[in-house]
Amino acid sequence: MASSRRAARPALKGSISLQTPLGAVLSDSRIRLLEAIDRVGSLNRAAREVPLSYKAAWDALDTMNQHAPEPLVVRATGGAGGGGTRLTDYARQLVALYRAMESSQQDILNRLPGVPTEGDAPALRTLIRRMSMRTSARNQLACHVLDLTDRGGLVDVRLDLGQGDAIVATITPTSAQAMELRPGDELYALIKAPWVQVSLRAPRRQASRNRLSGQLVSLQPRRTHTGCTVALTGGLRLEATVPNEEATALAPGDPVWASFATDSAVLVTFR
Repeated sequence: MASSRRAARPALKGSISLQTPLGAVLSDSRIRLLEAIDRVGSLNRAAREVPLSYKAAWDALDTMNQHAPEPLVVRATGGAGGGGTRLTDYARQLVALYRAMESSQQDILNRLPGVPTEGDAPALRTLIRRMSMRTSARNQLACHVLDLTDRGGLVDVRLDLGQGDAIVATITPTSAQAMELRPGDELYALIKAPWVQVSLRAPRRQASRNRLSGQLVSLQPRRTHTGCTVALTGGLRLEATVPNEEATALAPGDPVWASFATDSAVLVTFR
């Protein structure tokens, strides 16, 4: 007897490939290659995990390096550790961005009942517009969770920014549970520029505030406030907006400290 229930349409799966006139630069296999290098510290072993031939892996890495504005890997030869290959912080951010775009795309597809028909197009366009997020936060930092500390009503999430820089984001237990945060998770920390203070002297240590050392790269004065770009010791850049009277004591090249409250960081995950 035939079932009266309408057969479910097949689930949709998506993939992302970033193209240039010379061909694909980023694809799932190349991202998996970078992730494997990060895990095992060897191009040869990473190629076997993907799997790719060593030559194909080398060619893929060379192509990505040619198109990237910064190096993706650092190679070491010899020494006590026997050499190896490791990702740069820029490469880790690139991987996190790719996975975030992939997750957003799949989230859209998961909300569709199945293979879209011609009549589904308007609904699909509306869904994509609703899910396209833009944020006014100037600082969008790729990072990963080091650990979580429950303070009885608040949760401190310690985040690794790479190259020795780390911050704490204070959120509620409900948010931590809803986001299913675990050590090792990759996410983004959003910090608005007006929340960041810049000073020449090291701020007093406070459990409720982050402080990061760096160098002032540039000042962008406006009528009442001045934009500040701070290069952190690990290489990341942090944007701040301070009142003009505070900016008069600052000059590009100054060693400075950037600080902001732990509850100013908004966490975004793409699971």
